[in-house]
Parts: sequence; C-alpha cells; structure tokens
Amino acid sequence: MEVLRKSSVFAAEVLDVFDRSLTEKELVSQSKELCRDYILSRINQNGLGWSKSEIKFSPSSAALAEVSMVLICLGDELECIQPGLYRNVARQLNISVAMENMVSDAFLGVATEIFSAGITWGKVVSMYAVAGALAVDCIRQGYTSTVHMLVDTVGQFVRRFLVPWLKRRGGWTEITKCVMKRDLTPEYNWLSSAVESVKYFLTTMYIYIMKEP
Repeated sequence: MEVLRKSSVFAAEVLDVFDRSLTEKELVSQSKELCRDYILSRINQNGLGWSKSEIKFSPSSAALAEVSMVLICLGDELECIQPGLYRNVARQLNISVAMENMVSDAFLGVATEIFSAGITWGKVVSMYAVAGALAVDCIRQGYTSTVHMLVDTVGQFVRRFLVPWLKRRGGWTEITKCVMKRDLTPEYNWLSSAVESVKYFLTTMYIYIMKEP
C-alpha cells in the first residue's frame, strides 16, 4: 500500500507539472524575448549590424529557441508574399521614429486592427513583422532607444490582448505546428489573411493616430 501511495503521489506531481499553465508574466516575458530575436534578425538581414545598432539584447532561452526560429521563418515567408508591405513602415504611416510615443501609438493601432476580427498565428506573425520593420526604420535613423520601447510596447499589447489566447494554446510552442518540421516550410493558408489585415490599415493609420480622442 505504501508503494502504491507513493506512486500515486508521484503521478500526481508529474501531471501537475505538465498541466501547469504559464503565467501572464512568463508569457509576456517570452513575447518580448521573441520580439528581440525577430528585430535582431531584421537588423542583420538589412546589413545594419551589431556595432552600428548598439543593441545588446541577450539571446533567447533554450526553451524558446525553436519557437524563435519558426517565428522568424514564418515572418520571412509573410514578407515574401508582400515584399513592400513590411518595408519603410514608418514612412507608410507618415510618422517620425524620433518620437517614441508616436511610434508606440502607431504600433498599437496597427496591432489592434490586425486582431480586430480575431486572433490567429498568422496575425501574430504579422504583428511581429510590423514591429521588426519599425525597428529597422528606427535603427537606420539612429534611434536605438525607440527600439527598446517598441519591444516593451509589444509586451504591453500581448499582456492586454493575447495572454488568454496564448494560455488556451499552451503557450508559444503551438506555433511550431505551423511549419513542416523537416525544412521549416510554412503553410500559406493563414498567411494571406494576415497580409490583408495589415495592407489596408497602413494606408489609413496616420489619420487614425491623429484623430482627436
């Protein structure tokens, strides 16, 4: 009986570990880590480099390594579908990256519109693509502090709008199901709708930001 009791206790402890939901703080922290990784990938892709950017982000934790790789891969594919949509975003929005509040408000406005009709992984990738594009614009113009603010803004948005959705899916790891494991070739069916969610909004964002409350 003692052995059986100990086995039952051990089994319960194991189930408790696997059933434990990620906290809001953990999900927001992971979201910011992924944003840093995504931004660095875009900085490197644009040849801006570490020394010029002066951004000293710590690498993501090992647990997020695959998620980060998948997110960046899907972002690449999303940007390939509409190559002009995620470039020079600040100019498309007609905002100055020198004004942190304007960049933050612009990002929040775009993100809110992206998810206005619901949340999908494609739209999540699109949000990161917008953040990455804005970060590149900031780095090119020498405003590295605005990039750090942008990462914090992504975290704020996730906390306010995406945490319950992420919790229901067991966290960020579910995004890895969006790719073929062998070569990280993404599924396109959910990407096209994400593009359309951003495409129209970029042309009207400036008016939205400047509206009187």
